[in-house]
Amino acid sequence: MIDRASRMVIALVVASVALSQTGCFWMMQSGPNIGPMAIPIPVPVGIQKNKEDQFWKKERYGRAPVLGPIPAGGPTEALDEPSDDEVMRAIEKARPVQGPWPFLYEKQRNDVRIVKCKIADYIDPPRFYPIVGPAQQHHAQYKCTVYFMEVTRIGWPVPHTLVDEDCREVVYIDHNHLHMVGDVDAGSDTPY
Repeated sequence: MIDRASRMVIALVVASVALSQTGCFWMMQSGPNIGPMAIPIPVPVGIQKNKEDQFWKKERYGRAPVLGPIPAGGPTEALDEPSDDEVMRAIEKARPVQGPWPFLYEKQRNDVRIVKCKIADYIDPPRFYPIVGPAQQHHAQYKCTVYFMEVTRIGWPVPHTLVDEDCREVVYIDHNHLHMVGDVDAGSDTPY
């Protein structure tokens, strides 16, 4: 009969052989390695989603474009209304649907209909912007009304579903961008 100490030695030998044969453990690799950082660490879903949303917002909507000058006699109205994705992200930021309790408390927005209405469209007089130079700021403000059916599923203590068929949210979105202009003060000799 094998005693306890012998079983422990055999288990340690088997574990060390198994770890050395996988190629995934940081101490057994030859060559350059990143030490204990090579072991994967699980990231909670909420943190990962927040980071992905921050990157998406910065990439899509976080930058103000600098457009060419407005031609004389040309259209001065803003042509780009907010996208449906931008409207839904603005509403999600104000009133989030995804909660921290899957299967216990969940909300959904179904049958979504978005109505966009331009409420302001104007251009500021030319001025000097430090990184851009002389430009005009074009303001376009939209009132976006979202109609939807909200379904709330509650899983504990008594599972039930609540349906609100007539929900609406209003969000105001500003689309501001710059238009380059020629020399703001043509009579002046001071360079920018």
